[in-house]
Amino acid sequence: MDAMQAYLSKPWLEHYPETAPHTLEIPNVSVPELFNEVTEKYGKKTAVNFYGRNISYKELKDQADRFATALDQMGVKKGDRVALYLLNCPQFIICYMGILTVGAVVTPVSPVYSSSEVRHQITDSGAKVLVCQDFLYNNVVQAEVELEHVILTGINEYLPRLKKLFTKGILGKAYGGVEAPDAAAMKSQGLISLQTLLKENQPNPPKVEIDPRKDLAALPYTGGTTGHPKAAMITHQTIVSCQAQAMEFWGHLLDEGNETIIAFLPLFHIYGQVVIMLTGLVHGFNLVLFTTPDMDKILNAVDQYQASAFYGVPTLFEYLKEYDKTSRVNWKKLKLVVCGADTLHDTTVEGWERRTGSHIIEGYGMTETAAASHANPPHRPKQGSFGIPLPNITAAIIDVDGDEFMPVGEVGEMILSGPSIMEGYWQRPEDNKETMIELGGMTWLRTGDLVSMDEEGYFHFFDRKRDLIKHKGYSVFAKHVEEVLYDHPQVKAAGVVGVPNPKVGQLIKAYVVLQAEARGKISEEEIIEYCKTKLAHYKVPQIIEFRGELPKTDVGKVSRRELREEVEEA
Repeated sequence: MDAMQAYLSKPWLEHYPETAPHTLEIPNVSVPELFNEVTEKYGKKTAVNFYGRNISYKELKDQADRFATALDQMGVKKGDRVALYLLNCPQFIICYMGILTVGAVVTPVSPVYSSSEVRHQITDSGAKVLVCQDFLYNNVVQAEVELEHVILTGINEYLPRLKKLFTKGILGKAYGGVEAPDAAAMKSQGLISLQTLLKENQPNPPKVEIDPRKDLAALPYTGGTTGHPKAAMITHQTIVSCQAQAMEFWGHLLDEGNETIIAFLPLFHIYGQVVIMLTGLVHGFNLVLFTTPDMDKILNAVDQYQASAFYGVPTLFEYLKEYDKTSRVNWKKLKLVVCGADTLHDTTVEGWERRTGSHIIEGYGMTETAAASHANPPHRPKQGSFGIPLPNITAAIIDVDGDEFMPVGEVGEMILSGPSIMEGYWQRPEDNKETMIELGGMTWLRTGDLVSMDEEGYFHFFDRKRDLIKHKGYSVFAKHVEEVLYDHPQVKAAGVVGVPNPKVGQLIKAYVVLQAEARGKISEEEIIEYCKTKLAHYKVPQIIEFRGELPKTDVGKVSRRELREEVEEA
């Protein structure tokens, strides 16, 4: 069997759950159509629980339809882009579904973006309307963007009466000193209140014909394989495909209309948006929604609401495995504990299992795949692997610098093909030529991830292509060095990057955060000597820099990109 056929034969199918089909017939429906079907069945059930305020499916659809009507009255037409600059809150869900109902395209903006980042996304996407958290509006002013309409909304609009002070408490810590415009300022600046729109418009949106295979639903922004922010073109079918693939893979564990999901991961990110929010809404689940990741409140909710599933990221599980209150939850009762967005360290997995007695199901996905493309089968997970391709997904490994298929077991760049792959990058034809390739009569997405597949069809992550360090002619995976550092009992966090050097190509630099009790007691030389006992000579860091903390991405993983930028600036 040649290298290409080794992947096209899909050895992973032997390890599918018994109930999971090898291929799926994806329904030709839009996201709003699926949501409407679920509302017909489960209208009286709770769709969202927001700090004790229950919103039923019927109420959620009513609000979304009112917003769709308002957008139509504003002149928003099919294909227009509408930006959501919101924290996790019911308004995000209401506006998201309303935008899709009118045939427009959602572009979610990170609430931690600087004004220049906001300006880039609004300008690049061509958004004409922005829905904005009221206390984030000053950032929009500083961005100096041209918009036809700006709609403001406050977190407390959907809070129970007794929790109205929430915005001055927890949010005050994160966004201290930021003031929302008052009524006079809103009137003078032509700003619109979301609640006014919902009251003044009836739930009678226009009938819009949506072609799920062609029409865009979302433009989420990502660094992609090159690191420059750009939007992945996500159609309705892309989203429908992704959530259908995931549900068919482990859906036998979840019962439609009868599950509770803890939703605290950011909804602007593709993980929270598709895997949690949209999958929940089109299957009649109850989303217990949190604006901020307050772990005490989240752990209490897992127990109080008898959660069925818990979705997290590696840094969260690393924190929880050491957190005393984690043991208050009977994690064995949950049907799914899932980790994505980054790779899990073995020490995190082992520590979690010792504390909770439960297993984390690791998966893999990208913004470009509308979230998940791989997951470990619940009945047969493999530690150190992010799993096997979901139904309808084909994965393969090719040469990093070319397009030759690599033999099984060897490391190369992972490529993906299937209906849940994006259409390409928004207005980036040159990037699309590099990222979307034709091989063997199939269209593939180059992921930019260095991966291998074992004989059983399980995939193993090594590093991002752009994070590969070239030292004295050797290829060094930053992740491998980081794993060794994490094994040190006094290392809390680590990030490894290459520093340009004319003599050796790149020096290996490790940024290290020590445990509190070790700070000032362990030297850079001791860390280097430790690495020498665990790594080949060419993989040992030449530079160690201790930090109090490391820059993080929106989903909590160490941002090597920012560390590289620091090196370049220096």
